Amino acid sequence: MTADNQQERLDCKWIVGFTDGEGCFHVSINKLQGMKLGWQVLPEFRIVQHEKDEEVLYKIKNYFKFGDVKINRTDKHGTRKEFRVRGLENLNQIVKFFKENLLMTESKRKNFDIFSEIIDLMNKKEHLTKKGLDKIAELSSLMNRRPKLNYLKSSETTRQTSCEQEEDIVRTA
Repeated sequence: MTADNQQERLDCKWIVGFTDGEGCFHVSINKLQGMKLGWQVLPEFRIVQHEKDEEVLYKIKNYFKFGDVKINRTDKHGTRKEFRVRGLENLNQIVKFFKENLLMTESKRKNFDIFSEIIDLMNKKEHLTKKGLDKIAELSSLMNRRPKLNYLKSSETTRQTSCEQEEDIVRTA
């Protein structure tokens, strides 16, 4: 086999390394009328690249045999494309892949572990209950750069934050 042919094939170690550097496990919770609780849990796996390197995204898509390659965003630096996987059936395959082929970086592994737990909760349909949705929201708030979730912004949370700020002001006065 020639060197060119070997470079054309992706293997699981290459995908793990590429994901460690360029991948993202993400869970958003979006307000959506028509959903039982009024909220939609949207987990996804993404790898983003500049459009000049989009060929690698198609190779990853071909490796998994599912997912989409779409525009992620366009700005003054050009257009970035993403390989994106949504849907529980396909995300279960992603979870299985990364459980069998461990990520190397601690932060990506931590995010994956949380992501995997959320996928498990969704497989058990717990995202359809208030208790399960609360748990998923708490877990997802620990991922990545600790995104602020609108779901977690309740009047009680706002009240507690205001009280804590007032206590800090009293302590420093």
